[in-house]
Amino acid sequence: MKRWLAGLALLTCLVGPALAGLDAASINNAEWKSKVSKDKVDPAIVKMQVLLDRANFSPGEIDGKLGENAIKALRAFAEAKGLAFDGKSPTPEIWNALIATSSEPVIVDYKIAEKDVKGPFLQKLPARMEDMQDLKSLDYTSPREAIAEKFHMSEALLDALNAGTKFDQAGRQIAVVNVVTKEDRPAVARVEVDKTQQTVKLVGKSGELIAFFPATVGSKEKPTPGGTLKITSIDANPNYRYHPEYKFRGVSAKRAFDINPGPNNPVGSYWIGLSAEGYGIHGTANPSKISKAESHGCVRLTNWDAGRLAKLVKKGMEVAFTEAQPAGRK
Repeated sequence: MKRWLAGLALLTCLVGPALAGLDAASINNAEWKSKVSKDKVDPAIVKMQVLLDRANFSPGEIDGKLGENAIKALRAFAEAKGLAFDGKSPTPEIWNALIATSSEPVIVDYKIAEKDVKGPFLQKLPARMEDMQDLKSLDYTSPREAIAEKFHMSEALLDALNAGTKFDQAGRQIAVVNVVTKEDRPAVARVEVDKTQQTVKLVGKSGELIAFFPATVGSKEKPTPGGTLKITSIDANPNYRYHPEYKFRGVSAKRAFDINPGPNNPVGSYWIGLSAEGYGIHGTANPSKISKAESHGCVRLTNWDAGRLAKLVKKGMEVAFTEAQPAGRK
């Protein structure tokens, strides 16, 4: 009994302070507040992230924290609405503008479907690219991962909303964020990729900002091309082909090899090819790493953002690469 109580106390120490009071009611009824912690899950931030996602201003993975990607999405939303933003937290004006975009509840009940648990699932995603080439498909590693990605959530937030729940049984009812809304198809004129800010913007014919996505854009070792390219292909569930001339760090293969499709494929669920050979905009197996890691020269988005982008663009559309001047530099 003492051992059980000690384990419960440890669990409380690990998750209790950050997740206390986190449930459907606290999130759905959350109101604007002047200060929020960047380190703890906050019901108001969950609500804000969901509303941003619905408005086509993606915060990346919805985790309930006011992190880098949430701040980027807020800045883009404020820009589109002509509102001031200090780069720290949403103002009452930004909050009210977000609330006005949608009246649907933020947290809803969802019954786990048979296809959510059917699989197949990988026992483990190989760390080395060479070890992926013999797999029949690059599937999710669990129903938990699949459901979290389906609703644009971090697995930690999914767990927090469904404490003690396993996600491997069809018919079980769970709480999820409500990001699935009727998709509109606004007319997009061009795509703008900011290599410094690590963002992707969709711009209309009159220069209006239509949609926004946080991104991972190249690296020092493999920088993304500059200038203006064009979209040459749009493919769902792509194969990935590695060429030795890519010379990726950590890949020692001397011959080209293919990796089969799947959400955990190196380019995720979507590939949008560009007119510079070998470069594209694509998904990822690690949505939590968007804007926090490096890519091999391509533009990396979450799988769901890559899918959304793929539906809004078309072949021949221009993709302009820019490098914004860092703040404070003249």
